[in-house]
Amino acid sequence: MSREWLVVETLREATAVQRRIGELAETADRIGPVQHIAGADVSMKWRDSRGPIHAAIAPVDGAPATATMIPAFPYVPGYLGFREAPVLAAAWDRLAGKPDLILVDGQGRAHPRRAGVASHLGVMLDVPTIGCAKSLLCGAVAGAVGPQPGDRAAVVDRGEVIAIALRTRPRAAPIYVSVGHRLSLDSAVAWVLRLCDGRRLPVPIRLAHDAANAARRAFDGQG
Repeated sequence: MSREWLVVETLREATAVQRRIGELAETADRIGPVQHIAGADVSMKWRDSRGPIHAAIAPVDGAPATATMIPAFPYVPGYLGFREAPVLAAAWDRLAGKPDLILVDGQGRAHPRRAGVASHLGVMLDVPTIGCAKSLLCGAVAGAVGPQPGDRAAVVDRGEVIAIALRTRPRAAPIYVSVGHRLSLDSAVAWVLRLCDGRRLPVPIRLAHDAANAARRAFDGQG
C-alpha cells in the first residue's frame, strides 16, 4: 500500500494529488474472483470539522475494523479524501482479512477531478472500489430515473459520463454509483444492485455505517 497521498500540506498540493489519482484510477474491469466484500464509511459529530473522524471497513462475512483520528487536513468541499483516506487506511491496516472489493460511502469518479474518496482509497490500496453516494458533487443527471429498482440514468459532467443515478428501491431516491478503481461503470452498477437486498443502500455500506457510528459512540462514551 502506498502512503504517498495520505498527507498534503497545501490546497495546491492536494489538487495536484487528486489530478494524479484521477489519471491513475482504472475504469476497466481488473478484478479477480470476489470472495470477500466490504463497505467503508466514516462518522463524526454533526458539523464538527475539527474533531475526530471514526472510520470503519466492514466485511460482509466478518468483523469490522475501525480507527479514530483527528484529521490533519481542514474541511474543504471536494477534498474530503484527505480527511477520510488516512483514517480509512488505519482501519484497513487493522483488518485481519483483506476484501476483494470495497463499496465506499462517497464519490469515486463523480468528482471535479475524478478523485473522490472511493478513487483515493482504491488507487492507494490498489483494490477494486465503488463509490456509492446519496447526493451529487458535480455533473447532472441526463434524463429521468424510472420508478423501479434497476432503473437508471447517466450522470454527465463536461461531456463525460461519471456516474449512474440508480434506483435501488421503489419510491426511494436514487443513489449515485461511480467507479472508484479497477471496475467498469457497468460492473459497479451490477455489484451495487446485487448487494442492495431490497434496501436503498447496499449491505456493505450499511454495515460500515453502523460500525463507524458505533466507534464514534464508544469514543464519546470514554469522555
